[in-house]
Amino acid sequence: ETQLVESGGGSVQDGGSLRLSCAVSGVLTSSVSVCLGWFRQAPGKEREGIASILTRSSTTYYSDPMKGRFTVSWDNAKNTMFLQMNSLKPEDTALYYCASGRCLFGTELQGSSYNYFGQGTQVTVSS
Repeated sequence: ETQLVESGGGSVQDGGSLRLSCAVSGVLTSSVSVCLGWFRQAPGKEREGIASILTRSSTTYYSDPMKGRFTVSWDNAKNTMFLQMNSLKPEDTALYYCASGRCLFGTELQGSSYNYFGQGTQVTVSS
């Protein structure tokens, strides 16, 4: 059974940092095309892709607005994916969740590439 469990969300001030974790089980992470991604969704807005990582090669992908502030990583020994978020802004407030799937080149940040999603962890940034 595939399970993804996020943690690490919370409330921070403008300019602060948070590190999110996603514990993964039931995913064949040694497979070439397996990808893990981070997404977020704010109230009244569409889901937004943040970053993705191929678990076998640790190749990473970022959406353009997230480059430079967010860093995704994968710890194979712990079966855990991380998202380090720095210089957070109030507009980063959203429900953040991780997902697993199989990604073809160019689809790493598309929700349609993922078939399992976690329940999410709330991030709130106040000014």
